[in-house]
Amino acid sequence: MKKILMTLAVALCCMMTTPALAEDVKVASPDGRLVVNVSCEGGRLYYDATLDGQRMLEKSALGLKTSIGDLTRDLTLKGQKSDAVSKQYQMRGTKASKSDYQANTLTLDVENKDGRKMSITFQVSNNDIAFRYAMPRQNVGRKEMKRVRILSELSSFSFPDGTTTFISPQIGPESGWEQTKPSYEEGYSADAPMDKPSQYGHGYIFPALFHLGGAGNPEESGNPRYSGWALVSETGVGSNYCGSHLSDYQAGTGYTVAYPDPGENNGFGSDFAAISLPGETPWRTITLGTTLKPIIETTISYDVVEPRYAPSTEYCPGRYTWSWLLWQDNSINYDDQVQFIDLASAMGFEYCLVDNWWDTRIGRDRIAELSKYAQSKGVHLLLWYNSNGFANDAPQTPRDCMNTAIAREREMKWLQSIGVKGIKVDFFGGDKQEVMRLYEDILSDANRYGLQVVFHGCTIPRGWERMYPNYVASEAVLASENLYFGEGATISESFDLTLHPFCRNATASMDWGGIIMNKWMSRDNKSRHTRKTTDIFEMASGVIMQTSVQCVAMQPNNLQELPQFEMDFLKTLPTTWEETRYIDGYPGRYVILARKATNGQWYVAGLSAKKEPLTLTLDLPMFTAGETLQYYVDDKKSGEPTLTTLKMDKRSKAKVTLLANGGLILCR
Repeated sequence: MKKILMTLAVALCCMMTTPALAEDVKVASPDGRLVVNVSCEGGRLYYDATLDGQRMLEKSALGLKTSIGDLTRDLTLKGQKSDAVSKQYQMRGTKASKSDYQANTLTLDVENKDGRKMSITFQVSNNDIAFRYAMPRQNVGRKEMKRVRILSELSSFSFPDGTTTFISPQIGPESGWEQTKPSYEEGYSADAPMDKPSQYGHGYIFPALFHLGGAGNPEESGNPRYSGWALVSETGVGSNYCGSHLSDYQAGTGYTVAYPDPGENNGFGSDFAAISLPGETPWRTITLGTTLKPIIETTISYDVVEPRYAPSTEYCPGRYTWSWLLWQDNSINYDDQVQFIDLASAMGFEYCLVDNWWDTRIGRDRIAELSKYAQSKGVHLLLWYNSNGFANDAPQTPRDCMNTAIAREREMKWLQSIGVKGIKVDFFGGDKQEVMRLYEDILSDANRYGLQVVFHGCTIPRGWERMYPNYVASEAVLASENLYFGEGATISESFDLTLHPFCRNATASMDWGGIIMNKWMSRDNKSRHTRKTTDIFEMASGVIMQTSVQCVAMQPNNLQELPQFEMDFLKTLPTTWEETRYIDGYPGRYVILARKATNGQWYVAGLSAKKEPLTLTLDLPMFTAGETLQYYVDDKKSGEPTLTTLKMDKRSKAKVTLLANGGLILCR
């Protein structure tokens, strides 16, 4: 009855068309639990949200400033309409292979005092809010406007007092090594206050995770108390718009959508968005939950976007080896790459990635020979490229092969002719619309030649797995390569990999870049600094970190050093999933996920960043009561990796223990 009354109320509101918003307008999720309220105060538009009657989002601003008028103030409602969306789709290479998206929609048509028009559409599904702006063609004086520049956006996200943050700062342009930043590779906070200024004064990147009521709520017995969680991001950004991020927090306002810094991309391109009319902005998304379950399981990044083109071939997921992670630049030679091809073949992996400088250190003719050799071993090459030579000073080659249509056509045709199946393109210039166009152009051209694409030194993906069928993943995170560069990264690895499933990897595929099985961060596995995580942690990270082409950064020496049960697991590690379920966890402390592989087999994996053992009782309804499972776990006494068995109790529960920096895997 409650749901019926809510639906009737929304319908009655939306049949009204009034010159002013006399009362708040509401739209509820299909289950009626999530309600978005839109209001107009003094000619300005605001929205807020409640979940189960609890305020999750305080009054937050709406509006755009454009080249044809200010649509943030002096606004009047001219019309409103409600509708519903029902969409089922399947896709490759994300946390879920299919989605049944159901949402209620509310569209408000508004006009400012000068007669400039826009509309705002909200789509509200169970636990997810998506909204975007649209502008029609319209007359300015006697001229019909067919295009517009979106100069800034007033959209904000204001959370209740006491909210804490798990967010990463945006860094300024032309910073970092060889001026290759911003590249979404800064560290994350953990339960930090909202009013803490961003590290570089440029706000924060998407996605951003918020713990509502987090302040003063300690973790007790491995089970945190909290009032709620919110994950904020954007989706649907390609060549049609610039990428955005969040401003610093302002009391009473919250976080506002911010556009790129003018200095990004070496100053080339605009720090605003340009669209033709009629036209739309990308979607801003908010996932809300009283637990972390909706955060982990959301598919909103894909639900509200559509494919931009059809795949030219059936793209193959899989695993790849990568010499550069620990052997570095000196390994980019023919003989060393043969070792990693042989390693991939021995493990049954599909790919081997050859990193930077291959064009000069191996040469194009010998790369063709290497590709032929790889194929004879049942392996295909992936090749590294510098995105261009202008946005930064990164010297690595090949350069100037991906930055123009003519160069891409020549290069990709050659790649296809020698049997290469994918490219990794590195070092991009920021979030300007000009750079977003380059990402889309690379993807579109690569699809014509059957090439999958991974991006590094780059922005976050924004719905790209669904928009571009040959897109695999992006780095856009302080990733595994840093474990080689400094011991600090090995110390923070467990924190990072227990945080990212709740934020960075919750909204998009992430190329973390390596399940590392060497004990030492060196070629000889005897020198430099050590890995701080256990073998089981690393193996479980292959299930926790989601991407359809996963790097298993084994080294040739691992074939003789690893226990056979570890190698057997890695040989059969899935990389595509039919379903993902949250089991337990807290960002930066521990995480337990269940994933159902596309072959139907369930895997439960766990990681811990805690300094002491953590014992949990897990509810695992995907397994039957009394069933005996394979149990990969760190031995409580010795800390050594073990393969044993665990029997589910009669309620389909399992009691498990994760060691410090340890992991676990349960499967049939």
